[in-house]
Amino acid sequence: MPVVPPLFRLLSLPAMNILILGSGGREHALADKIAASPHCNRLFVAPGNAGTSLIATNLPVDPMDFPAVRDTVLILQIGLVIVGPEAPLVDGIVDFFLADPQLADIPIIGPSAEGARLEGSKAFAKAFMGRHDIPTARYKAFTRDEREAAMAYVAGHPTPIVLKADGLAAGKGVVICDTHEAALAELDGMFSGKFGRAGDQVVVEQFLEGTEFSVFILTDGQDYVLLPEAKDYKRIGEGDTGPNTGGMGAVSPVPFVDETVWAKVRDRIIGPTVRGIKAENMHYKGFIFFGLILVDGDPYVIEYNCRMGDPETEVVMPRLRSDLVELALAAWNGSLKDMHVDTDDRHAVTIMLVSGGYPGDYAKGKTILGLDHVDGSRVYHAGTAVHLDEVVTAGGRVIAVTSMGSTLGRAIEKSLVNAAAIDFEGKYYRADIGRDMLAITEG
Repeated sequence: MPVVPPLFRLLSLPAMNILILGSGGREHALADKIAASPHCNRLFVAPGNAGTSLIATNLPVDPMDFPAVRDTVLILQIGLVIVGPEAPLVDGIVDFFLADPQLADIPIIGPSAEGARLEGSKAFAKAFMGRHDIPTARYKAFTRDEREAAMAYVAGHPTPIVLKADGLAAGKGVVICDTHEAALAELDGMFSGKFGRAGDQVVVEQFLEGTEFSVFILTDGQDYVLLPEAKDYKRIGEGDTGPNTGGMGAVSPVPFVDETVWAKVRDRIIGPTVRGIKAENMHYKGFIFFGLILVDGDPYVIEYNCRMGDPETEVVMPRLRSDLVELALAAWNGSLKDMHVDTDDRHAVTIMLVSGGYPGDYAKGKTILGLDHVDGSRVYHAGTAVHLDEVVTAGGRVIAVTSMGSTLGRAIEKSLVNAAAIDFEGKYYRADIGRDMLAITEG
């Protein structure tokens, strides 16, 4: 009997029902990409948002309710599950699937709970990097019971000081303190429950001076494919001022990441990470997000995420020409070595429209106007809902406006025009997303 190549087997697959778990801009971008695949029969998003409802069927299912997810998968005859957010992965949804005889053979994209600890515990991730000689900042971790030792360590640490709540904190658990007084106050706040259980342990880290960027791969636990990179903008204020957010915008490609930098990223970071995952017998068939910083031409790992980023997905997916369903199934089947990723050479820029008061307290339920006035940009819903036939705000980050352009400048201007066309009470966005990169790309 002739051997059928893995790629041919993928291409000959019938269309299947696909389920995406999550409700943000990342999930809308993934849904937009998957809906275009000939391998997608019916697309479901749980719970989804007002945007995903336009291209898929939203389901009132909580991704953290694993038995409800199980019932959904079996009733709807789902053939592929994509896990968008980190919390279900950290809590073990992949392990739940693998332990259930009726679910074990259904492809689910994401790591086991052990693999997800690379995001779920910053101390675990730092120790993993140490075991596998992956470059990262020097650090020391302290539990809540070691508060006095932590305070003494911080008091003698050079400034600036980076403090990281060990667990998941919705992208807000990392604080850079310029003075010892601020660092001690922040450390006390973390240990006192500012970030809930995420602050049971705190990582005190060396501050690295450089430029940040994000790299994404899809791995089957042995091989990987490289996806388009991105640079996101975390701070609320223009000029990178104010507190951190979940992300105010992103650009792709990143102009300062040349082939020399790519070689170092592949050799020093991606390769050792994937080999480390294999050596430690982690079940990992999913995305890895590398938060990196370039210091004097050398890349260092700031953090791992066990899923795609948000808002980075909103610029990565538009540049990905390859079929995401085929890539996901290859990751599940262990055949990524046979896959090739095709990327759009154009620039992508996304600008996030957020609710007034974010990342602090903000109101919900504000009517969103002007969505039908957007021309030439993709609109990814991040925190929206439908109420009485109106699209309303339902989160801090509300809409991501993504534009493609032959130059970075054109993509920026297109996103700005369309960001202005959308309106809701309290709307705010950064008008400087990507502008710091213009000097590199356009002189």
